[in-house]
Amino acid sequence: MEAPASFRTVAITGASSGIGAALAEAFATPGVFLALSGRDRGRLDAVAERCRRSGADVAASVLDVANRTAITAWISDLDAAHPLDLVIANAGISGGTGGRGENEEQTRAIFDVNVTGVLNTVWPAIAAMRARGRGHIAIMSSIAGFRGMPGAPAYSASKAAVKAYGEALRGWLAADGVRVSVICPGYVESRMTAGNAFPMPFLMSAERAASIIKRGIERNRARIAFPWPTATAAWLLGLLPPAWTDPLLTRLPKKE
Repeated sequence: MEAPASFRTVAITGASSGIGAALAEAFATPGVFLALSGRDRGRLDAVAERCRRSGADVAASVLDVANRTAITAWISDLDAAHPLDLVIANAGISGGTGGRGENEEQTRAIFDVNVTGVLNTVWPAIAAMRARGRGHIAIMSSIAGFRGMPGAPAYSASKAAVKAYGEALRGWLAADGVRVSVICPGYVESRMTAGNAFPMPFLMSAERAASIIKRGIERNRARIAFPWPTATAAWLLGLLPPAWTDPLLTRLPKKE
């Protein structure tokens, strides 16, 4: 079995809360350089300070992943000063839970962050990592990407897109020495799930999710999907004919 990888320089987008913040703290150890980005300065600085107390060297930047110019400059400048071992494209958004479904403005914003934001993050990393023949890219998808959910069509579609893209990138970049992992969590405690007014099976803490993700990346897992009961159910839903599953799924809560 291949020995777990060790990462000394790590960049994480969407690190100001939820899984991103928990991942930052999971990787924060003495001798590690962490580059964190997020859109809320107060929350991001608080995460950065906790990581520094764990012994990591931390640089925190307020950025919007949908801004291609800004993210390209951020990744490129970081890599020039601290060649990046691992880039985690974690930033993502969803619509709020309600009864009317996602509107057009929300739909476009979700795709801007969840799909375009991932592209903006991984492409400068790909260029740098291919040039030196090593590196690891992790892309945050979701179990919602296994089957389009009528209650969250834009979120499901955006996560399905980056799931397929990451899986394809893994094979494409393997010959260049660049590894790719796709992360597909179920329900995780975060600002995103805090507004869900419905039962969330197997809801887990962000810290527990970060531990699973970190271990999967270190072992170069192609797909890190958890918890297994939710992942298995979503996978099966994607296999079954829509005529069988639509009557059930259309009764689930919608994103407002």
